[in-house]
Amino acid sequence: MQRNRFLGDILSQLFDRRGAPSAKYDKRDIYTLCQALLSAEGEVSGLRLASTIIARYAALSGDDKTAFFYYLNSKLEIDATLVATLAAQYAKDPSPDNFQSLCQAAEPKRQELLRRLNQPVGATATLVAMRVDLLARLRDHPDLKRLNYDFVHLLRSWFNRGFLVLQQISWDTPARILDKIVAYEAVHEIDDWDDLRRRLYPPDRRCFAFFHPAMPDEPLIFVEVALTADIPGSIDALLSEGRTPLEAHQAKAAVFYSISNCQKGLTGISFGNLLIKQVVAELSLACPQIETYVTLSPIPGLNKWLATQTDDPEHGLAAQAVLAGKAPATDVKMMAARYLLTAKRGDGLPRDPVTRFHLGNGAEVHDIHAGADSSDNGMAQSCGAMVNYLYDLTQTERNHENFAMAKTVASARSVQSLSTAPLPTKPKEPHA
Repeated sequence: MQRNRFLGDILSQLFDRRGAPSAKYDKRDIYTLCQALLSAEGEVSGLRLASTIIARYAALSGDDKTAFFYYLNSKLEIDATLVATLAAQYAKDPSPDNFQSLCQAAEPKRQELLRRLNQPVGATATLVAMRVDLLARLRDHPDLKRLNYDFVHLLRSWFNRGFLVLQQISWDTPARILDKIVAYEAVHEIDDWDDLRRRLYPPDRRCFAFFHPAMPDEPLIFVEVALTADIPGSIDALLSEGRTPLEAHQAKAAVFYSISNCQKGLTGISFGNLLIKQVVAELSLACPQIETYVTLSPIPGLNKWLATQTDDPEHGLAAQAVLAGKAPATDVKMMAARYLLTAKRGDGLPRDPVTRFHLGNGAEVHDIHAGADSSDNGMAQSCGAMVNYLYDLTQTERNHENFAMAKTVASARSVQSLSTAPLPTKPKEPHA
């Protein structure tokens, strides 16, 4: 991983733009400053104006931020009539000049404003945080989605794969970043520094994160990996304090047991697929004896789905028993298999978000485990059930294509059998 650290240092220096001169004496309001930034004045004094606008935005009240978003959304909008006229001209005469005129008219001025705001040191992180403010308003102000589309468009280009740097997170990583790993862990809470050390220090544990050179101290997404002798079926055992660590060269499986997105402002910009692929490549070089790449994943939507099945003639009895914590392990696995393989959204894709993510990456539903996660969160979302998604590198491309084109859920035969096995039709007799 040394080469990635070296590359990150180079890119960090490349993107270390110097701050702008102070503009605290500029008394114009934020809207006038935005117009100035978009004008010829912005070509000359763009860094100063951008810094001033960012400072003014930070000082706005909640209502004033909403008004500012409406200004961007409405006042810096495209001229639809002009776009239609230019589109008709281009249809008749697809010359380069007509094409250029159409493209310029079809791009909202707010996109150029956001680009020009992204000049001072730290501006990228500020704009990511600005989108967090915007996302918080979309439910009550749905017409601001036009502005959100522009944020997504720009952030996808600014955070494309060419700018991302993969770094291994270890016990020697600076504490300021380790603190953020603890804070951002979204799947299996890290209790304290001892817990963090157990996930980073042993020879059979790895953690990798993507960083962006404009935000060098902010992980974008990270994955925790366990190197194991076989495919695990319990997160409780995998994270146990009393487990015996395995030497890395003895591992036969790499288990992705937690993937956490860190930046809410980058919602909708996907890094997970890239992260998994690059981590597999890194581990293949470091531990060539590893034969299996698999996840140990939560099933976050299982209990919500079970709650909709309690009156179903076929599923009702088993759903009630699972939710009540009275179902045997086999029934839990059968209901989880039915959920993962057959519960769909209106668009035909799997209902479970983790399933959509891994199947979209080319994985298959490999195995299901009952009693795998006894944490409060694990019991609340899936009554403790978990699932392995297998990344068979010889099949991922075909699985991805089948899922993307035909919404096919790739799964092992054992899981298919669980999903079609007959469910109990009457309560089981209690053990004596």
